[in-house]
Amino acid sequence: MDAPSTIGDRSTSDVVVRLRTQDGRDEWIYCHSNILVEKSKYFADRLSENWPTCQILDSRNCVEVYCQESDFDHHVNVLRLLYVVIDGSVDDLWNGVKNAIGILRVAIELGCPKIVTACVSYLEAVPWEESEEEEILKIIPGLGSQVEPILARLQPVNPSAIRGIFISTLQFAMSSPPSLMNDLKSSAQEQLEYMVTEDDDAPLLIADDDIKSQIKDCVCRLFSRFNNLLEALLCEPTESAGEAGKIELFQSYLADFSWACQLLTKLEIMREFVNSWVDVSDKIVKVMQSSIAVEETKAKLKVVEVVAKVLEAIGYGTVILPTAKRLHMVKVWLPFVRVTKPLIDSIITNDEDCLEFKIDSELWQSLESTFVSIILALPSADQAEILTEWLGNEHVQYPDLTEAFEVWCYRSKVAKRRLSILGGDHHLTNTL
Repeated sequence: MDAPSTIGDRSTSDVVVRLRTQDGRDEWIYCHSNILVEKSKYFADRLSENWPTCQILDSRNCVEVYCQESDFDHHVNVLRLLYVVIDGSVDDLWNGVKNAIGILRVAIELGCPKIVTACVSYLEAVPWEESEEEEILKIIPGLGSQVEPILARLQPVNPSAIRGIFISTLQFAMSSPPSLMNDLKSSAQEQLEYMVTEDDDAPLLIADDDIKSQIKDCVCRLFSRFNNLLEALLCEPTESAGEAGKIELFQSYLADFSWACQLLTKLEIMREFVNSWVDVSDKIVKVMQSSIAVEETKAKLKVVEVVAKVLEAIGYGTVILPTAKRLHMVKVWLPFVRVTKPLIDSIITNDEDCLEFKIDSELWQSLESTFVSIILALPSADQAEILTEWLGNEHVQYPDLTEAFEVWCYRSKVAKRRLSILGGDHHLTNTL
């Protein structure tokens, strides 16, 4: 029985493959025509009688192959793989996805179906980086059924599967798992927001009425658990053994609320959230005032972040509330914010490296502007009451209601003249 042929064995080879690049790289590889012809359509054509050949070096045939410098090593690897039985036993020869992609590209050019199949099997079974996936997508179009395993990983998921994973992820993201799972929950929240965000690509999921209803139900259950926690915190003394755990859970709820606001704002369904927040606002402030724990400052910071988003929805008409509720929100949160800002500022001043207490200055400015907008939309008598309290408060610098004060003064001065045309002068005189 004849010994198996070995690439590079000059004593038995009958053809030389001469690899050349435009950069002058030139390498002669001693091969065997029976292997090249059997396993490569390119070499089968080049070594056929219909293709003119050049006889060199002891009458051996020579096939010149020109390639790019970046593909030179891949050509060598393909020639070596032609000598390997491709039956699934070469999984350790690819040396990573990047190398396998290069081999696949050359195998396609040289018409080596067994190597192409082996490359596809390998690539389908291993993880890719994004850049590698893009390279794969440049290569596989037009290869037909043999690349279906790879395409199966890239095909869009059917809508029902997307809905299923969205709802499952939503329920987990708005649950209250143990603190050890916080990173997992944060990741789930990020992916939910990503799924409904329109960027360079269309959203993965268009939220219909059913999806929005599911989200509202989850928010409702979240507020129910939060309200139960508030009741517990208000009923138990702050020195109780379980207080620290409840405060940690309290902060977790606030983080969930902050994220939920972003999702609900994108989907334009903030109404239920705002109304629920209005209902628990008094309890939240009482909890903040009753605790003496230093860690409460973190909770206060989270409260401010959520309050800013809720008041923004109210102040700019995203959610329409009755006058009484809007006035209530100002009376509850204006004092809280004006006391909390100096507290956080003092911590940052004393410890400039304390990143956990740093808050975007634009948030404070936005919150101030929102208060002005809400106040100016209240009845003038309520505005007067709020402004009077503001001017006599030691924290007059923030929120700065100067703009609201100036507008109130102007409106009050011109009110009689403006409203006299409506025949309401008598009523106006009695109310001002």
